[in-house]
Amino acid sequence: MGADEIIRSVRDLPSLPAVVAELLMTMEQEEIDTHALAAKITHDQALTAKTLRLANSSFYGLQSKVTSIAQAISVLGFHSIRTLVTACSVTASFTPRPGGDFDFGAFWRHATAGAVAARVLAPHLRVNPDTAFTAGLLHDLGTLVLVTRFPLDYRHVATWQRQHDSTTATAEQALFGTDHAVVGAALAAHWKFPQSIQMAVAEHHAMPADDGMAPANLSTVIQAANVLARALDLGGAENDQVPPLSLAVWNAFDLDENTWDGIFGTTEQLYQDMCQTLSP
Repeated sequence: MGADEIIRSVRDLPSLPAVVAELLMTMEQEEIDTHALAAKITHDQALTAKTLRLANSSFYGLQSKVTSIAQAISVLGFHSIRTLVTACSVTASFTPRPGGDFDFGAFWRHATAGAVAARVLAPHLRVNPDTAFTAGLLHDLGTLVLVTRFPLDYRHVATWQRQHDSTTATAEQALFGTDHAVVGAALAAHWKFPQSIQMAVAEHHAMPADDGMAPANLSTVIQAANVLARALDLGGAENDQVPPLSLAVWNAFDLDENTWDGIFGTTEQLYQDMCQTLSP
């Protein structure tokens, strides 16, 4: 099995629902008919129900309950609702195979933690928090492609990782010739996410040179969010390794200790709020 075969398998995966694809197109548009999009979202009852449950969760702290997509857009804004609809659709796109031993629960807990951490970190680099949340949720999705498309092969990853005391990405490279970051970026392209999100997924394990400062962009936010989610052990996965954080990424944020403490606390609180409603 080669990397090309794996990337080709991504193209065989189902597309996201049409309304979500339409919502993704609006991420790079200025003129948006939110009323028409709200009506289209409402046609998908399951998506609407889950989106409203998220909108009414303690994550957003609304004073009164929203009962329709149009009302949710008026209260939370279109960007937030687009993010929630996309998140609900993405989390419903992969289902565990019966008898499989991959821990889907731990996977989605880490994905949610990465999304929340990215949303908290984003303003410090002047990155859009909703875009950061989406990219954070997607950052490891290549893992699910490998697990669901090549389940027997993927079982060897954990063994190889233990034997060589390596990261998951290193084990995937050894066994598949590619890793979940590359595969995840291919999936983000297949689903027509914006280029900046594709790049952030592709680069979330990249290690910038430590002789300077990483750029203040989405990729830097997602690298830091992934490390933060692992360091806080929010996914609760057994033997979870914390990847190193490049000094260049650390320097890009240029925050004092009190600010970092606040980020840690906020991320933990918002994660608990979001995890109750987002996990499939």
